[in-house]
Amino acid sequence: MNPSLPGTIAPAAEAPGCYADAAVFSSARIVGHTQIADQTWRLRLDCPGIAAAAIPGQFAMLRIPHRSDPLLARPLAVYDTFGEHSGGDGGHPAAGPRRYVDFVYAVHGRFTTALREIPVGRELTVWGPLGNGFRIPTVDHLVLVAGGIGQTALLGLGRERLGVATYGPPKRSPVPLADRVTFCWGARHAGLFGGIDDFRAAGMAVHQATLDGSVGLRGTVVDLLDSLFGSAAENVFPAAGGGQTATSSRRMHVACCGPEGMMAAVARWSASKQISCDVSLEAPMACGIGICFTCVAKIRDTSGGWDYRRTCIEGPVFDATRIEW
Repeated sequence: MNPSLPGTIAPAAEAPGCYADAAVFSSARIVGHTQIADQTWRLRLDCPGIAAAAIPGQFAMLRIPHRSDPLLARPLAVYDTFGEHSGGDGGHPAAGPRRYVDFVYAVHGRFTTALREIPVGRELTVWGPLGNGFRIPTVDHLVLVAGGIGQTALLGLGRERLGVATYGPPKRSPVPLADRVTFCWGARHAGLFGGIDDFRAAGMAVHQATLDGSVGLRGTVVDLLDSLFGSAAENVFPAAGGGQTATSSRRMHVACCGPEGMMAAVARWSASKQISCDVSLEAPMACGIGICFTCVAKIRDTSGGWDYRRTCIEGPVFDATRIEW
């Protein structure tokens, strides 16, 4: 039994390495709640238990207390964490213990419609951090690819790999740094890009694509990848300050989050270039701790077959080549 979650079963065998066994269940006060883009909000909770433990790619389950509609909690990716005196910079050495955790969500459905109306000072029920988080290998160039609201899972990863932030428990092993981090974000129109300056401030090269051409490249995020890294046969990648520099695709890695169709397309693009790719699946969840099996995905095994794996326990991050899209 998990003492933090009374009445629940223990997580899967690999979960201790993902910190899911250390998930905390608590009430958290809303200390910030602002609209940052079209139908997109940034929520800040005073929740030291999650803020101190969360690593990039993990999520938490949030529920509006004392309500039966919506009854169940919803998963939201941890966007960033920071200390009381850091001014929002989770990686500042003087920040002290992390106390606050930020989530970014798009208003869609009953839960987020109701959440949008809850003011600062009220409390939410929250449990986490949950999921395995990103385990990116040592690479020269990390490319983050987001579609829709998928950027929420990627900010911390980029900040950590550039060395401007650290996340997780104090005893967590240091993560390998990348020489460069590029952030590619695709959306329907310019009004959906909320918080993009957070990525620029971290030192990432930011590129945008919109279906209507209102900002950045007109097209999909895969079109954007082709425009940036187009010469697949030559493995040519953009250099800092313009121009191009040749490097090996094995020193490049893609981390992706967004709508399933978009992630499948990015997975195919990466495979065609022989570039490793991890995706963070966005799946409906009811419990977040592996009991209900509502968030399963088809994952290939070593024998060539596949089996269902829980996105909340074995994921949400998976090797893109193992997913039966």
